[in-house]
Amino acid sequence: MTGHAKAGRPNQLLRNLNSKIASIPMMLTAVVIFLGGTLWTVVYSFTNSKLLPRMKFVGLDQYERLWSAPRWLVSIENLAIYGVFSLIFSLTIGFVLAAFMDQKIRFENTFRTIFLYPFALSFIVTGLVWQWILNPEFGVQSVVRSLGWTSFAFDPLYNQEIVIYGILIAALWQGTGLVMCLMLAGLRGIDEDIWKAARVDGIPMWKTYIFIIIPMMRAVFITTLVIVASGIVRVYDLVVAQTSGGPGIASEVPAKYVYDYMFQAQNLGQGFAASTMMLITVAIIIVPWAYLEFGGRKRG
Repeated sequence: MTGHAKAGRPNQLLRNLNSKIASIPMMLTAVVIFLGGTLWTVVYSFTNSKLLPRMKFVGLDQYERLWSAPRWLVSIENLAIYGVFSLIFSLTIGFVLAAFMDQKIRFENTFRTIFLYPFALSFIVTGLVWQWILNPEFGVQSVVRSLGWTSFAFDPLYNQEIVIYGILIAALWQGTGLVMCLMLAGLRGIDEDIWKAARVDGIPMWKTYIFIIIPMMRAVFITTLVIVASGIVRVYDLVVAQTSGGPGIASEVPAKYVYDYMFQAQNLGQGFAASTMMLITVAIIIVPWAYLEFGGRKRG
């Protein structure tokens, strides 16, 4: 048995050899570009780099300056608000729409296309469209007031207290359709016998969804969560197109902070420090999840 096992190992290594050789450039690119770029960013975040990178280490000065900057603190608060509400509403609305579409309604293809169409637009286009829609001079507020409700006020992009929610509206309009399609694909993968058994047992439909269907769609929810979360962390285009970070700094987000300091303020060290903090935030979320997901499965 041992001899056969040893003889079989070289054969396994040589299996699909052409595919493995073809993947070498991609693997090298991933290691050099992504891993190398990440390490380079972290190292230079401890330097006093300005217009050009330079190896003049200043310790944690960039991080101290970063966490004492009101603009950075506002951007973190905005990202937290935007992220929490974006996850809750996109998953909830997407699943409800998918459940509705799963009822074999008429013109399903038409509705699916309508809901998914906004995702085909760029974030810049979406941001500009919603900037017009939410403009108090000729947007929703103007239309409602022209109908007789002259005291109606709805100008989130011009209100520092709720401007981040105006950006959230545009993000949900664009991304919910994709979430709906992912959820619908998961629902279509559920065995029809499960629905029949639930009806025979007299289980209400809402209980069937909550206690049977949703737990069975765990993998779909995780995939959707990763896709939505990656878009939350790097949100930039919508903010620039709708508010450019205003009014004042009320709608700043970390990605915009990084871009402004690296390419406009010509302060690479501060931009690298902000980038590193974003990387750490993602790692704090992803690493425990990956360990529980794949480590637990391996032990099982």
